[in-house]
Amino acid sequence: MRNHSLISISDLTKEEILSLIERAKAFEANPNQHILDGRVVGSLFFEPSTRTRLSFETAVKRLGGRIIGFSDVKTSSQAKGESLKDTIMMVSNYADLIVMRHYLEGAARYASEVASVPIINAGDGANQHPTQTMLDLYTIAQTQGTLENLTITMVGDLKYGRTVHSLLEAMHFFHPKFRFISCEELRMPAQYKQACRQWGIEYEETTEFSEDIINETDILYMTRVQRERFSDPMEYEKVKNLYTLTASMLQGGKKNLRVLHPLPRVTEIAQDVDDTPYAYYFQQARNGLYARQALICRALDL
Repeated sequence: MRNHSLISISDLTKEEILSLIERAKAFEANPNQHILDGRVVGSLFFEPSTRTRLSFETAVKRLGGRIIGFSDVKTSSQAKGESLKDTIMMVSNYADLIVMRHYLEGAARYASEVASVPIINAGDGANQHPTQTMLDLYTIAQTQGTLENLTITMVGDLKYGRTVHSLLEAMHFFHPKFRFISCEELRMPAQYKQACRQWGIEYEETTEFSEDIINETDILYMTRVQRERFSDPMEYEKVKNLYTLTASMLQGGKKNLRVLHPLPRVTEIAQDVDDTPYAYYFQQARNGLYARQALICRALDL
């Protein structure tokens, strides 16, 4: 991998994660700086995005840089049959850094091997979403005052949810306890459970979303069942509404409990949760700006 590309959260050491959290904190205090004067960032989104794409664009502009690229692959030469390699090599001629989201697992790593500039993975299929993980880590540290020894409950689509895969990997430095709640069809993949065992991380797996579990949780990480990952619409319809968090379920929660979600949500968090002191997903999304500013500066060694 070249330069300071970020393809997987495992590319970062514990020390780098903590340093990035501190830098994100500084950007939250002062997001408007001229660090990227004269720099151009390529934004290549081969898959739909709102929060990730807009927060990256905002991050670049607040740091004084410029953005080129596309948010709809139909407007690019890929629609004419151009290969991913050729697209990446061409954009490398114009930009100092490429931020890329792609529907294929491994696409970001491949791009990092052919590009002459750093690549930041903004999500590749059901695989990894390391920049979401950095904003999640920043949010967890912000709300808990620490990353150490926390009980994290992950609910919903744990099979295709790239955000939970990346967060699990990152948290292994900090001695967490995990609870995985999903239906059989969307269970946490075996390789991530094996990784927990190798790291000596305690985890429990259940299909029951109970208040007893919520009451012992520090971070409740809800996820959307992702229709776009299902080839069979009937399979999606069968599982899409299995888990819904309501305000009444949080009544016995610990004072430090916070509900996170990578967004967008559909039915997995009821609207009445928004008015509770536990809801933190909109602040979490806002933190994406500061975390991505920190990651852009790391990629460009600034």
